Amino acid sequence: MDGDDSVAFLRCFGAQVKLFRERAGLTQAQLGTRIGYGEDLVAAVERARRIPRAEFIDKADDALEAGGVLRAMKDEVARTRYPGFFRNFARLEAEAVELNTYDTQVVNGLLQTEEYSRAVLAMRRPLVDEETIEQRVAARMARQELLTRNPAPLLSFVIEASVLRRPIGGPDVMRGQWEKLLMLGRKRNVEIQVMPTEREDHAGLDGPFTLMETVEHSRVAYVEVQNVSHLTTERRTVRELEARYGIIRAQALTPRESLAFVEELLGEA
Repeated sequence: MDGDDSVAFLRCFGAQVKLFRERAGLTQAQLGTRIGYGEDLVAAVERARRIPRAEFIDKADDALEAGGVLRAMKDEVARTRYPGFFRNFARLEAEAVELNTYDTQVVNGLLQTEEYSRAVLAMRRPLVDEETIEQRVAARMARQELLTRNPAPLLSFVIEASVLRRPIGGPDVMRGQWEKLLMLGRKRNVEIQVMPTEREDHAGLDGPFTLMETVEHSRVAYVEVQNVSHLTTERRTVRELEARYGIIRAQALTPRESLAFVEELLGEA
């Protein structure tokens, strides 16, 4: 789904909720009381003005005796939280068995705190409305379930040192972000490396990218810039980026040195 398709899908979902509610003989307020949400939220979902959380959908399906019809649409509803250019990647990422990323502008979304994520999204131009920001923050935090999934995927992140020094959101936000990096970097399946600004040899000057192995063991490359994305399994392209990523990792600080670098940033704050 993309653009108008997402809106159309949410309208269809909202119409389904309304049909089941009316079949059950409930008002919006009564349904809200049964599932623990306000009347305004129920109305907003039915009119496709709000994207419901998974918990809302599960409770509504049970309360309305929808027989799993609403629950069956839960994953697609969740994907509408993402901008259109990102949705295909988000679907593959959720089931990845290995993920390698190189980031040059901001901390990768899988590693962000809520406060850092909110600050990044608030800087978008043209401006993004508050409701969309909160939806995107929630979606970004939901993506982080990958970090604790069982079986655990192998995750590798290389981040430019300048990204960690850029005070997005202010000192308190950055302090929280550094602390989260230290916590995640100590997980057995997560390796975080910092690329020092002083490196003379640098294989990553063409910009950020992500490499992924899917649950079907396909190798995928993803590149995104200015809301334009490219997702490919073309072997030559993937192989070139895999070789590049290996060189980037070799040029970056080791995971142990990188955690020490982040600790120094915290000490200087």
